Amino acid sequence: MKSIMRSCLGLFVLLTVITGVLYPVFVTGLAKTFFPSKASGSIVYQGDQAIGSELIGQNFTDAKYFWGRPSATGPQPYNGTASGGSNQGPLNPALVDAVKGRIEALQNADSTNQLPIPMDLVTASASGLDPEISPQAAQYQASRVAKARKMSLDNVNQLIAANTQDRQWGIFGEPRVNVLKLNLALDGN
Repeated sequence: MKSIMRSCLGLFVLLTVITGVLYPVFVTGLAKTFFPSKASGSIVYQGDQAIGSELIGQNFTDAKYFWGRPSATGPQPYNGTASGGSNQGPLNPALVDAVKGRIEALQNADSTNQLPIPMDLVTASASGLDPEISPQAAQYQASRVAKARKMSLDNVNQLIAANTQDRQWGIFGEPRVNVLKLNLALDGN
């Protein structure tokens, strides 16, 4: 019996070291070697200061910036430690009220905009942290941003086009615009 316990304990320690230490160190080393930015969280810097991540949305509320998808990580928006959807179904009155409120806020922010409001501007993603919006959502906001910045709509549309990423490998996902990168491009003009 003692020899079986000793063997089991030895195997437990060995597997713990292999799977809990050696393997993670090896994989992290490979990632940092071949994908250093992604392995470090895809942090976006302005000068020497970290200002966000390409992977987690930011809470932009000023009219001169593009707004991202609503965050489902209340009460603090885009809180990575609270990642998850709202889990509210389409008939849930709380979701219906939230969407109505978001539509009203978008209409109040640009009352002359007659474009249809894209779904991704009024509904949160499954993670609640989505850093990207559809090109249609960016186009919807373009006139508001152009007015707030006293820029031509053509210049804003050019920035949207320059910051639109196509489908991955041409087939996966949808075209998208990273809100943080787009807003940084706006600030650069």
